[in-house]
Amino acid sequence: MKLLEGKIALITGSGRGIGAAAAHLYAAHGAHVIVSDIDPVPAQATADAIIASGSAASAQAADVTKDADIAGLIAKAESLGGLDILVNNAGYTWDGMAHKITDDQWDAMLAVHLTAPFKIIRAAVPLMREAAKREQANGGTARARKIINVSSTTGTRGNIGQSNYAAGKAGIIGLTKTLSKEWGAFNIQVNAVAFGFIDTRLTQSEGAGDFTERDGQKIKLGMPDHIRTLSFMVIPAGRPGTAEEAAGALLFFASPLSNYVSGQVLEVAGGM
Repeated sequence: MKLLEGKIALITGSGRGIGAAAAHLYAAHGAHVIVSDIDPVPAQATADAIIASGSAASAQAADVTKDADIAGLIAKAESLGGLDILVNNAGYTWDGMAHKITDDQWDAMLAVHLTAPFKIIRAAVPLMREAAKREQANGGTARARKIINVSSTTGTRGNIGQSNYAAGKAGIIGLTKTLSKEWGAFNIQVNAVAFGFIDTRLTQSEGAGDFTERDGQKIKLGMPDHIRTLSFMVIPAGRPGTAEEAAGALLFFASPLSNYVSGQVLEVAGGM
């Protein structure tokens, strides 16, 4: 049974990690997935892999903190016929103790984890809210549409060294709950998934040497080895989650199985 047959889904930050796993899963369930990433190379690679598997995908490079790139994402969805599912997943971490965090660190986390999702949702109004209104005006019932915002247990519980990230991830929960009330009448379900320790490049060992870039500045990704080890000790499951396990929650909120579920935050954290 394909849960997303005929749907058009946009997943930001889907060139790698959780986003890529969700893109593959959505496509396997029948969606045409717009694979978006700030880096065009993994975005195209993920889209190509989906197409090679016999499913539908398009690649669209985008920096979600840039208004012009947001407009490009919405234009891509419109060219495909609309937008049924929006997953705001793009993001990264730039850690530091609160008394040492710079304005750039603070602003960057709020920009990518809170402001960008808001702007993408606002830009999607014609394809989601207004499209639903037209369906209702024609005497019918608007079909279900989905917005899924990716939060974190750092946003629900806090975490040492991540006050900036926590603020952004807590803020997206407030946005989620508000939109579920504002857009519920249009059969648009808005939910959030708060991930715990999922094995991605954001939670790898710092020694792996991976990084992201912001305005030409390299930002190191990963965690100190001793923090990774301590993290495993407090997870009842005893291990990090996989990107594929994380994607399962995103599929639930994208599917008809969640048509009467809105304004919720699901923690996917191995029992924490």
